[in-house]
Amino acid sequence: MPSTCFPIESRSMTAWQPRNHPVEAIAFDCDGLLVDTETCWTAAEATIMARHGWEFTPEIKARFIGTTIDWTVARMAEWFDRVGEEAAIKAELTDTVAQIIADQAEAMPGALDLVRAVHGKLPVAVVSNSERRLVELALTHGGLADAFEVIVPAESVAHGKPAPDLYLRACELLGVAPSRTLAFEDSLVGVNAAKAAGVTVVGVPTVGQDGFAPDHLLTTLADPGLQAWARGLRG
Repeated sequence: MPSTCFPIESRSMTAWQPRNHPVEAIAFDCDGLLVDTETCWTAAEATIMARHGWEFTPEIKARFIGTTIDWTVARMAEWFDRVGEEAAIKAELTDTVAQIIADQAEAMPGALDLVRAVHGKLPVAVVSNSERRLVELALTHGGLADAFEVIVPAESVAHGKPAPDLYLRACELLGVAPSRTLAFEDSLVGVNAAKAAGVTVVGVPTVGQDGFAPDHLLTTLADPGLQAWARGLRG
């Protein structure tokens, strides 16, 4: 069943209230969390859908958000009656989104300040269901290209989010146990992946999704309490 999409404002949000547990590393999602590429993906997906006579509805977007590109392409191939042509659809989609990211991508509110505040104090990683070239392109255009010790893209593991593999790999590369890592995610898929890996997760949703249940819930990375917490960290 597709996830229900609804306005974020209709959901109750909590203030930043970190639990008393050690945080020795931080893992960030990229698309829609650090960099406003979710709008780029939406535009690219809508373009591809329209070329094949499909309307790109909020319900379809809710199904796509946070998933792997291979999962998205597989659904498109089924809907377009082009099963067996996934490689061509994937190339069309990635080329389209790469151009839009290069033209439009910007850092999300609070992202630059948050990353700068934690940089050099804790090891940080980007954990993404996107391919490395798209992650690096997004980070570059968001002004975050040199901010991360580790980038764990989709091709790093056999199973992307919501499986825990990407987060487990990130923790391995960071040299920090999942229980001592803090994740930031904007999607249901990402939140479930982090929790499956045993990582405490802060949710900052791009759109509302049924079942979205992070350990902490914020409306923005610019949250004053979160920013103050980051500035107060000691390296």
